[in-house]
Amino acid sequence: MANREALRELQVRLAGRLQAARVEGLSVSSWLAVEAAGQSYLLPLAQSGEIFPWVAVQPVPYTQAWFLGVANLRGGLVGVVDLAGLLGSPVQRTEQMLAESSLLAFNTALDVNAALLVDRLAGLRGTEAFVASENPAEEAPAFYGTVYIDAAGVRWQELNLQILSQHPAFLSISA
Repeated sequence: MANREALRELQVRLAGRLQAARVEGLSVSSWLAVEAAGQSYLLPLAQSGEIFPWVAVQPVPYTQAWFLGVANLRGGLVGVVDLAGLLGSPVQRTEQMLAESSLLAFNTALDVNAALLVDRLAGLRGTEAFVASENPAEEAPAFYGTVYIDAAGVRWQELNLQILSQHPAFLSISA
């Protein structure tokens, strides 16, 4: 219950900050920063949907290990994808780890009934939060965008959720 309250408070704070930025004419954040399996990712706000606390997921047989199953989010069945596992970093998660995780639904405009499991929400980021950037590696998947580096030297990989949702690896959930 405390996790749900904390998540709701985070959502209220994020919404308030976005509104204040619009009113004051400040630069608006472009990404939702998340962490999964020790990696840092930037998800475009325009492609990101609602954030949910971890809920019970019904496993689906004969699927990839990164496809955790389906969950009921606001009365709709949504496929739950372990972001770290999908990107090649499978993690054994304990119940405690899951309880501290969040589910990030895709924006409804993308017409994808899926949510990504992330370990931690790290807030909003704009380009001003970074000191350098690099193009993605040549062999990187098509949904990888620019790599941004913050003042602490942390590398943040941008992920295009629209391209990800149409990528063959994402669409191929059968084992």
